[in-house]
Amino acid sequence: MLVKRSIAISGHRTSLALEPQFWQALEDEAAARDMSLAQLVAHIDKSRHAGAEKASLASALRVWLLARYREPI
Repeated sequence: MLVKRSIAISGHRTSLALEPQFWQALEDEAAARDMSLAQLVAHIDKSRHAGAEKASLASALRVWLLARYREPI
């Protein structure tokens, strides 16, 4: 089940639909980095625009989290 949220990033509001587990993982990462959820999403959004691929923001968030959780401890 997807959960839709509206977040302000880069001065505009955008709606994102993610599974609850991804929202929780993003919230956990934001807290660990002492950032708001919107700040973390904006950071990931900026890195998505720097790359060659132009994935949707929701896909970019999922891929970013996957990469984060695959990092060695």
